[in-house]
Amino acid sequence: MSLSSEIENTTAHVASPVKRVATRAIFFVTGMAMGLWAALVPYAQLRTHSEAGDLGLLLLCLGAGSLLSMLGSGRLIGRFGCRAVIIASVVLYCLMLPLLATFSDIWLLALTLFIFGMGIGLADVAVNVQGTLVEQASDKPLMSGFHCLWSVGCIAGAGGGALLLSAGITPQGSTWFTIALVAIITVYSYRGLLPFGAHEEEEPVEGKTKARPNFRLMLMSVMAMICFMAEGAVLDWGGVFLTRERGLALEHAGWGFAVFAIAMSLMRMTGDAIVSTLGRKRVLVVGGMLGIAGYLMVVLLPGWIFPLCGFALVGIGAANIVPVLITLAGQEKVMPVNMSVALVATLGYLGVLGGPALIGFIAHLSNLYVGFSAVAAAFLVILFGAYQLKYQ
Repeated sequence: MSLSSEIENTTAHVASPVKRVATRAIFFVTGMAMGLWAALVPYAQLRTHSEAGDLGLLLLCLGAGSLLSMLGSGRLIGRFGCRAVIIASVVLYCLMLPLLATFSDIWLLALTLFIFGMGIGLADVAVNVQGTLVEQASDKPLMSGFHCLWSVGCIAGAGGGALLLSAGITPQGSTWFTIALVAIITVYSYRGLLPFGAHEEEEPVEGKTKARPNFRLMLMSVMAMICFMAEGAVLDWGGVFLTRERGLALEHAGWGFAVFAIAMSLMRMTGDAIVSTLGRKRVLVVGGMLGIAGYLMVVLLPGWIFPLCGFALVGIGAANIVPVLITLAGQEKVMPVNMSVALVATLGYLGVLGGPALIGFIAHLSNLYVGFSAVAAAFLVILFGAYQLKYQ
């Protein structure tokens, strides 16, 4: 069968349950690989004898690798299709996992982590492109459910890795167990992965002016960036705020991000139904309002219970914003789906990398109250954007 015939045949069945299950599976296994790395971080610090500052720079390699691969992901997906890019990226990050549990030289570990990040970033964009195409063909909201499986995978990877390590399995052994599970799930999902990366009618025409992002796509990118920044703020600064400013015991510092992540996961489980009921515009508006309310609760109300509730409220509000933005990006006609989704995902990811650093800079000049208030103010852009976007 020719490639064009295969594309035509597959396009007619993009909305099939097999495609939906395969999309969820890749979201899950990629999240699981990330979660396992979280469980391996303390062992990496012990092997390399790295200080906190060195470890911070080491962890930055993961983000740098992800961002670099995301920058070229749209073109790769458009040329080779979702299936080929997903399989290549899964193989890439699986090959790196045992090395992450082995290397004691900090430079070798940094290089490995950089390549691991490239695999994660590439898989992230490719599966979002596939998810967008599957959702469009099914004509009903699916993206929140897809993203929920990423969160579940992170929990499974971190929690399962911790259980394996607690049971006496070596770090290397836990990676091989994870690789085997990823391989089984990926092979099972293979036939449900799309061999193309955009709608057939979106293929570039020779001599046609190169497509460029419009105002709405750039606005979506900024909105996604703010949402990722809000998540990074809770992850990197939530525990510091709770312990230093609210008197929470140091051993309970992780509860800030825990309640945020749990609230986000639960909301994404029901996110598709919420989008169907409220519509995408209302989801963005309500999500932005809850994000503002949550951060204001964190900085204005006393004690540590109210800030914990505030972080949970931020998780509820932010949960479905990015999935909705990915869907809307795929509906813009000025660029092929693979390029528009890659643009929003890549620029949005800058919020994870640069957001916490910006908040730290603000806190250095003033305090974390001002830093979190700045994040609350940034959610106003999401409210503004909700009324500027086009909905189908």
